[in-house]
Amino acid sequence: MNFCRSFLFVLVGLFQLIGCQWKTTEPETTDLNYFPLETGRYVVYDVQERQYTLNAAPLLQTYQLKEVVGQPYTDVTGQTAYRLMRFRRVSDSQPWQTDSVWSARIVNNEAIRTENGRDFVQLVFPISNQLSWDGNRRNALGLDTYTARNAGQFYRVQDKQFDQIVTVLGKNDSTLIAQTKHVAVYAQQVGLIYKEQINVQFCSSSPACIGHNQIDYGTQQVYRIQAYGNQ
Repeated sequence: MNFCRSFLFVLVGLFQLIGCQWKTTEPETTDLNYFPLETGRYVVYDVQERQYTLNAAPLLQTYQLKEVVGQPYTDVTGQTAYRLMRFRRVSDSQPWQTDSVWSARIVNNEAIRTENGRDFVQLVFPISNQLSWDGNRRNALGLDTYTARNAGQFYRVQDKQFDQIVTVLGKNDSTLIAQTKHVAVYAQQVGLIYKEQINVQFCSSSPACIGHNQIDYGTQQVYRIQAYGNQ
């Protein structure tokens, strides 16, 4: 009887030790943390934007854009979504001005962002290198294949380093008459930290300008994260 009781104590102690070891391991992060939706979370971006119009010098704008995740609500499809309140200012010394309201949601395994009334599938879970999907699957803009790269690697934006990122590559086409490029980088617990978009048309009105990358019209945008947190 004493032997059985001693064995039982040893067994219980062993289970307690294993339990303590399990508890001291760091919690496992999930891919959903690449697209965090939490009320009060904000991100500030430094934006460089170049706009081209025919027969005019390109217009260069630099400004800051702030996105704040609002309260959750139920959208028209019955899904839980979050408003993204967007604010804009020229520099740190200027007050924020209301820019627009977009929204974001996660449905099944898709991270969806609604911009100007159009849904874009930003990420698909679980994330893995070379995973591909149609970013325009939920709108009528036509096929735009996104591909995940560099999952789990680090990435530096200005003076900030992020240790767990994934890069999403969209269209990257360049011809004699046009260039389209889309690159986005997401970090764990932060979301979007860098984005580059190019959509321009080259001159094709005469043989003299064809093939010389002379831009007639279009836009080039680069977003770089400046600050983030909870307010």
